[in-house]
Amino acid sequence: MAEPSTQTVLGNFADAPFDYAGIRSQFFKRDDKFYVRTDGRDGQLATFEIRYTFGVYPLQQYLIALSHGRLQALSIAWDARPRAQGGQRWFHLNGNERVTSTDELHWTRPSQNWNYMCADCHSTAVRKNYDPGADEFRTRWAEISVGCEACHGPGSRHVAWAEKGAASSDSTRGLTAVLNERRGVHWSVNSATGNAVRSRPRTADREVETCAQCHSRRSQVADGYEAGKPFYDYYRPALLESPLYHADGQQRGEVYEWGSFLQSKMYARGVTCSDCHDPHSGSLRGDERPGGVCATCHLSTKYDTPAHQRHPPTAQVTCVSCHMAATTYMVVDPRRDHSFRIPRPDLSARLGVPNACTSCHMSRPARWAADQIASWRGGDTTSQGYQRFADVFAAAERGAAGAQTVLRALAADTSQPAIARATALAELTAPGDRATLVAVASALDAPEPLLRLGALRSLLMLPAAQRAQLLGPRLSDSMRTVRVDAVGIHPGPTWVTSDNQKSALDRAASEFAAAQRYNADRADARARLGTYLAIQGDLAGATSELLAAIGRDPFFVPAYANLADVYRAQGPARDPDAERILLRGLSVAPRNAALHYALGLTLVRLGRASAAVTELERASALAPTNLRFLYTYAVALYSNGKVSASLRTLERVLAMDENNRDALAALASYLNEQGRTALAKRYADRLRALQAQDPQP
Repeated sequence: MAEPSTQTVLGNFADAPFDYAGIRSQFFKRDDKFYVRTDGRDGQLATFEIRYTFGVYPLQQYLIALSHGRLQALSIAWDARPRAQGGQRWFHLNGNERVTSTDELHWTRPSQNWNYMCADCHSTAVRKNYDPGADEFRTRWAEISVGCEACHGPGSRHVAWAEKGAASSDSTRGLTAVLNERRGVHWSVNSATGNAVRSRPRTADREVETCAQCHSRRSQVADGYEAGKPFYDYYRPALLESPLYHADGQQRGEVYEWGSFLQSKMYARGVTCSDCHDPHSGSLRGDERPGGVCATCHLSTKYDTPAHQRHPPTAQVTCVSCHMAATTYMVVDPRRDHSFRIPRPDLSARLGVPNACTSCHMSRPARWAADQIASWRGGDTTSQGYQRFADVFAAAERGAAGAQTVLRALAADTSQPAIARATALAELTAPGDRATLVAVASALDAPEPLLRLGALRSLLMLPAAQRAQLLGPRLSDSMRTVRVDAVGIHPGPTWVTSDNQKSALDRAASEFAAAQRYNADRADARARLGTYLAIQGDLAGATSELLAAIGRDPFFVPAYANLADVYRAQGPARDPDAERILLRGLSVAPRNAALHYALGLTLVRLGRASAAVTELERASALAPTNLRFLYTYAVALYSNGKVSASLRTLERVLAMDENNRDALAALASYLNEQGRTALAKRYADRLRALQAQDPQP
């Protein structure tokens, strides 16, 4: 990030035109300032001054100052690559999608806001300083770009150390954050395996978490992060969720490196970011061929050979070609996947995930590549590599039979990466059987914050008393993000059992509110606070926050569904208001399953049964693996006399979750009413067997 000048601006501002979605933008210079004439939020052409440059290579963006302290990233960017590579041109970051002023991705919208989306990673010691009362940003930074303090914390003690003559007695050199996990460590390469072993285990994640502040897909829950402080006190990282990741954990959305690296065998064996990257120069510690950075841990005489590479030298295949496949983001920016996986074209053939082989051999099918690899191994197809969870997440995504069972098994598999296990926990439906409840309860006490965060996500649909019991200890968790997430789904003070727990609830609730106020510029934070207030019984406050969320960003769909729930809680007189707000939401997101589901429930309450079934059917079609949607649709079908369709739908629920108590109870009841008592008894017996289990973990 830099002030615009003839030295920092790379783009062509010599009255250069650019056409996109029916709009001709013009880049020009006047009185030593840089401008663009393009479409504003109202869709009309206007002239905007370039306030900052953003980035250098392979592209450069430009920041424009709008009202109330907002800096917005223009979606027309400069391709900084050489002309021979297709660069030295203006291009639109959304390609051929035709993003116009009415679209949520337009450069004037919240999704392109620098204050929230970009600043924390691209400048040093950023303070967002959003004032919700004035709807204004007063964002400040200590350094406009990324400087020393971004990785080492405040530097005043380091300056004092230097001014005293760099006394050798201070091994920290006065640094606030000393990233010394690699100090005194060496890697010994085993000549038999060709791989290295760390001289001593890595016992801390300080360096990796310092990098994660910017190199992870995450949201921020508090201001004031400094290098060396606990990552989970300030950030909530994304798990391996679709559409951010493919089912096998490969990068899909723009997830950066941390979530991929945590999946890797290298991370599990103690590798840190600076084993491969020089953080001060930004370069690799050598190139990516054996003999360069890879040779730190992998013996060149084993891996830099035709027997391993299976490609002739003329093909110029490097280690990363096969083990760190690249995905291109922002049209021109290829980034390598840091999960360091073996190519699995067999998974591509079965599950449709990408693979490194056919990304080069594009004319060949995945099955061909899988057969080639099997032939190299003498027909052996059993080598799965380190990441072995693709089938589990694929089964969960398509709602396959037994998906809950394999998710539970993955969550308990300590040989698999914690981020994959946390994702499995988050994918579990509300624990309705003892085995799932035990798995979730165990994860809530796990030493890894990721597991605790994942486990919390499966608790929302539990009964209040059971939820409060499980959440109680997490209200005093050592990590703020866990406390914030726990209190956000806690049923409230009615369910605390001691003065100590009441104090913990109050403290966590205060942190939760502070986290939402910090992000009050975002619709999701306003909606989260509104939903929390509704759970606590403050329906007026909830309504205000949810309306504010919709006003802040009309494309944020959950706010409509949550506001409809708040209207429902106020009684039948507000059901028409719920219908209106849901229809308003569907006008901007007509294919959103949650809105169709909520509208279906509202229509049931309004007595419009036929229309309700149509909406619930639509919700189930759009989200075919959502068990709650399917169950409710089945009940509506039965209530409207469509018995066979209802029973088939309930069987679909059981195919995905064999212990789903709602479906078992409904089948037992409905079949009994239809005179099919023997079959009804089988379902009733299964339900009683579940209920006989001790409900406590």
